[in-house]
Amino acid sequence: MPTRTATAVWEGRLRDGRGVFNVESGAIAGDYSFGSRFGHGGGSNPEELLAAASAACYSMALSGALQQAGMTPERIETRAACTIDALDGGGWRITRMRLAVHARVPDGDRDAFKDCAEATAQECPVSKALMGNVDIEVDARLED
Repeated sequence: MPTRTATAVWEGRLRDGRGVFNVESGAIAGDYSFGSRFGHGGGSNPEELLAAASAACYSMALSGALQQAGMTPERIETRAACTIDALDGGGWRITRMRLAVHARVPDGDRDAFKDCAEATAQECPVSKALMGNVDIEVDARLED
């Protein structure tokens, strides 16, 4: 099985330093900073990248689960929201990943869709990596 890589470089102190990241394929690269992570500064941040990974993984996994249940998805859109919170004793922790899913599945059974959506939230590889550390919530809607 493949192993994927990414690189990040940070220069300077925590609050006024800056970083850059890129992935081995070259498809994603960007800047990040304390401001982009904990405020409203320009650039990306690790939580945004984790949300993208979660949304992409979940959408693919849900497609497979729906196919196994005898449904053929036309379109699955997943919006992931990754929350980082300050800890009482200091430091930070990613606490929640909320997945909002809208799917177009012609002639899809709503109950079977909901079952697939909930199971996929526990079964996709990114969710499995987060499980036990991050609360994963899913709100899945089947389009008419």
